Amino acid sequence: MRPALTDYQHLASGKVRELYRVDDETLLFVATDRISAYDYILDSQIPDKGRILTAMSVFFFDLVDAPNHLAGPPDDERIPEEVLGRALVVQQLEMLPVEAVARGYLTGSGLADYQKTGKVCGIELPPGLVEASRFPEPIFTPATKAELGQHDENISFEQVVELIGADRAEQLREATLRTYSQGAEHALKKGIIVADTKFEFGVDAEGNLRLADEVFTPDSSRYWRADEWKEGVVQQSFDKQFVRNWLTSPESGWDRSGDTPPPPLPQDVVEATRARYIEAYERISGLKFDDWIGA
Repeated sequence: MRPALTDYQHLASGKVRELYRVDDETLLFVATDRISAYDYILDSQIPDKGRILTAMSVFFFDLVDAPNHLAGPPDDERIPEEVLGRALVVQQLEMLPVEAVARGYLTGSGLADYQKTGKVCGIELPPGLVEASRFPEPIFTPATKAELGQHDENISFEQVVELIGADRAEQLREATLRTYSQGAEHALKKGIIVADTKFEFGVDAEGNLRLADEVFTPDSSRYWRADEWKEGVVQQSFDKQFVRNWLTSPESGWDRSGDTPPPPLPQDVVEATRARYIEAYERISGLKFDDWIGA
């Protein structure tokens, strides 16, 4: 018989996830159906989103070479029935205070930095790049880990060194770029560009760097259709950018620069977001989401 969620001590709540203690060495990492954008948790939820994020992470944890924080399979007997399919038993790690971002294309905050300075996170880039330009090689563009409700800030590699030391910073950069390249190469074979993605890493009791949190999900990555990619225009996406685009459109009536929280998402945007997330999972993994546990 599986334990109840109330059997575990609740440790923390994030924008999308809840964290519980299983024992002295392991945690229960639960993905909810919440969705966040522009540092707000929206009133609307996306049905099955927690299961999609978990399924995608499990697929990529298995695909890439990086050691990870998993401490059991998706159907581990320690996972309560009520969160089966959207929870994982993971090792407790000392998490690094850096968002490990890899970019293969210029967009988002990277484009904003480039337009102001000609650089992204202190990295000098060629002149003449535009929205969706592809870099010759992926770049490591770290960011601070902001508190809930605050905004992550891009930082330079030198600032990462100040935070975690030179050796660990170099290890983090190498692991980030290697993991991104492995995942992006696989996705491209399936017709999807991973324009950029965000990883989190932690250190285990033996001092080893481990990939943690979520991996290559539609929440943490920008997914574009490879057959529609074109420099100089905003790309159609499979990811959370679809929600961001609606929020900043005249239709939402929301002023991003104001203090008012975003409005709830219309039902058609909720349904379209769910469909995009599922399509991304199925195209990239080659699996059917209906077969994932916990339905």
